[in-house]
Amino acid sequence: MESAVTFISTPSQCQYLPARVWQLRYELVLNLRPGDYMQRLRQGWRRFGYVMFRPECPSCRMCQPLRVPVTTFRPNSSQRRAWKRNQGEVTVRVGAPSLSPDRLDLWDRFHRHGHETKGWRADVTDDPGMLLENPFPIEEWTYYVGDRLIAVAYVDALPEGLSAIYCYYDPTEGARSPGTFNILSLLASALQRGLPHVYLGYYVAGCRSMEYKRKFRPTEVLGPDGTWEAFGTGTK
Repeated sequence: MESAVTFISTPSQCQYLPARVWQLRYELVLNLRPGDYMQRLRQGWRRFGYVMFRPECPSCRMCQPLRVPVTTFRPNSSQRRAWKRNQGEVTVRVGAPSLSPDRLDLWDRFHRHGHETKGWRADVTDDPGMLLENPFPIEEWTYYVGDRLIAVAYVDALPEGLSAIYCYYDPTEGARSPGTFNILSLLASALQRGLPHVYLGYYVAGCRSMEYKRKFRPTEVLGPDGTWEAFGTGTK
C-alpha cells in the first residue's frame, strides 16, 4: 500500500469541541485494500472514501478510537429496550450503497435537525453520494418500517471486524433510538460472522453527538502507547 498524497491540515476550530483547535493528518490511498485498512484501523485511523485520517492536534488528545469486543458485549437496560422496541417492526436490509430520493430527503432532514438541535454547521452541502465512492466494496444497511425508510448506515466489512462509517436517520423516529439500534445490529451481525470487534470511530467527551458511543460496554480504547485497553466503567 502506497500513499498517493499525505499532508497535515492547518490548525482550525475543532468541529467536535468548538473551544479547541484540531489538526488532522490525511493520507490519500488509491489502492487501499480491506486488509491494509484493517491494520490502520487498529492504529486509530479512520476513512471517508479514499482518504484516511487521524487527529494530530497540537494540544488536545480528546479524540479516542473506540471498539467493542463482540463476544463480551452486554447491552444495558436502555439498549435492551431499544432492541425490543425495533424487533418485529423494523426490517433491516444489507446491500450495496445507492442513491434515491428517499435517501436524499432523509439525509437533508437529519442534518437540518442536527443544526437546529446540536449546533451542527449549516453550510455543509454534501450529500450521501460522497459515501458511495470507496476503494473497496462497503455495505449499506437500510432500516424500514413497512415501506418507509427510517435510517441508512454505511459499514466496512473487514477481515477482523465491522467498522461503522456513518449513519443518518429520520429525526422523528427518535423514540426508536435508531443510532443505538444500528450499532446493536452491527454487533449481532459481527457475532454471527465470527468477527471479534465492531469499531465505532472516535469518542470525544463533551461532544453531544458522540455520547452514545460510551454506553456500549465493555468498550476498548486505543491508548497512547498504541495498545487497546478497557475504557472507563459501565453506565446505565
